Amino acid sequence: MIVVGVDGSQAALVAAEWAVREAAMRGVTVRLVHVMPALDPPVGLFSDEVRRWVRKHAAFVLSDALQHVREQEREVEAHSQVLTGDPRLALIRASKDAELLVVGSHGTGGFWEQLAGSVALGVPGQASCPVVIARALPERPRNEVVVGVHGSAGGRAATDFAFAEAALRGAELHAIRAWSPASGSLATGYTRESSGQRRLLTATVGHIRARYPGVKLVERLVRGHPVDVLLSASAGAALLVVGSRGRGPVTAFFGSISHALVQYATCPLVVIAVADED
Repeated sequence: MIVVGVDGSQAALVAAEWAVREAAMRGVTVRLVHVMPALDPPVGLFSDEVRRWVRKHAAFVLSDALQHVREQEREVEAHSQVLTGDPRLALIRASKDAELLVVGSHGTGGFWEQLAGSVALGVPGQASCPVVIARALPERPRNEVVVGVHGSAGGRAATDFAFAEAALRGAELHAIRAWSPASGSLATGYTRESSGQRRLLTATVGHIRARYPGVKLVERLVRGHPVDVLLSASAGAALLVVGSRGRGPVTAFFGSISHALVQYATCPLVVIAVADED
């Protein structure tokens, strides 16, 4: 099952479209979730009229999103659910039953667009499954999945996920290792560092590659900051996948690289958070 958060914003409809297309490829169902404020604070804070408006708005948002996804993919089974409370915490809880959690990217203005941005930044790193920050694709995206390769548990999980997505889509996989040489490295030191980075890249993808013989793989070792390198490589691609370190408490942020990519990536982004081994 794929869970997608919807809140009435355009960003959320883009997320719902992405989720239903992915569900069609995977042969799974979609659950559209809308999170509304809890309506049981101290007596008198909310009037009955406000409560009715909130419930009516929730019903409208879900009805509109359901109609939208059914127009996109009629064969995909889609359901809706209303949750209450903080949208980030509610979606994190909902992710326990999902294989993917999909949310909209931050928008350009308005309350619902700002809320979408808050969720996009607050959910990755805490969810129990990979989180997709959906964005509208260009008219003719390259059929490429881009994955940032690093040696952590999150990086390995991201590489595994990226291979599976590339196989599912019949896409080319670009495995990218971004690195910067140590300050003041001499020529021999630079060559040694470069060779070590290349070995890490090849080793990370090597143990997974055999399971996906039909995936065309492009390995790229690129000098530069990971954010800059991955933003450049993924521009116009179908999907960008990165791993991140999970932090545990829901108030903590995930990795700075993933955080930056959530804000600035121009294609759909998958963040996979895994706690590093002790």
